Amino acid sequence: MSVVSGPYAPPAPARELTAVSADGARLHVEVHGPEGAPAVVLAHGWTCSTAFWAAQIRDLAVDHRVVAYDQRGHGRSPASPACSADALADDLEAVLAATLAPGEKAVIAGHSMGGMTVMAAAARPGFREHAVAVLLCSTGASQLVAESTVLPLRPGRLRTWLTKQVLGSRAPLGPVTPLARRILRYATMGPGSAPHMVEACARIVHACPRKVRHAWSQVLDLLDLDHGVRELRVPTAVVVGTADRLTPPVHARTLAAALPDCVGTTELPGLGHMTPVEAPELVSGRIRELVTTYVTVEEKTAEKVEEGA
Repeated sequence: MSVVSGPYAPPAPARELTAVSADGARLHVEVHGPEGAPAVVLAHGWTCSTAFWAAQIRDLAVDHRVVAYDQRGHGRSPASPACSADALADDLEAVLAATLAPGEKAVIAGHSMGGMTVMAAAARPGFREHAVAVLLCSTGASQLVAESTVLPLRPGRLRTWLTKQVLGSRAPLGPVTPLARRILRYATMGPGSAPHMVEACARIVHACPRKVRHAWSQVLDLLDLDHGVRELRVPTAVVVGTADRLTPPVHARTLAAALPDCVGTTELPGLGHMTPVEAPELVSGRIRELVTTYVTVEEKTAEKVEEGA
């Protein structure tokens, strides 16, 4: 179902493994790039998979060790009856433990529900052991359904109720047709998105099982991670598209104001919710900046400490 050529075709990993979460859920994990290189961990969003990060993996794996994993029920990770923010945090901790050496630092990037995963895990010991900096792409901490502008109605109870019905629909998405592409682009991408970007996102989203899509929509509807934002004490950059209907810029601004150490917010004119696909070079560039600024500094500091010992 995934794209097989071009920048959004998933590259072959250097190795694959299975991480086991706290409740026994099994998570498909891919590791790309050279061993010993600075580490980057990528957490995808609702209805997506590791394939969503294909452009970032292709770019960063040249000189980084890139870890990407399928959230439970997505991609090649089996579905689990446990769907909750705590389960997402458990899963991220399990992936970090399975792929990073004790005390090894990584930049962690989360898109949409992947960003919520990071916020849910912010106070966890396993997260704090490994996270040196974070990139939050197109995400929010609470009021997700109420703030969504997928439906062109005035804010209020009616729009919130209707949005919940649309996002939580149990209907199958079916094959990727021209109409399906138009709907997906309207709901999740900027109006100027190139056809190959829309095609990549449509194939990824349509591959998500409808039961999984529905189960996680219920979690997102009730999500409140405002406390997690305040616990996210590492340097954190925020990226959002100004035409994002699923997590509009109000979320990015709220995050920036609440984060203990926000190191910049980037609002991308005319782009939608799928920023890693719509602006691949920019998102990869932000991750590179965080690695250069924080992972490398951390390593140099550790070397100096060892030399002085």
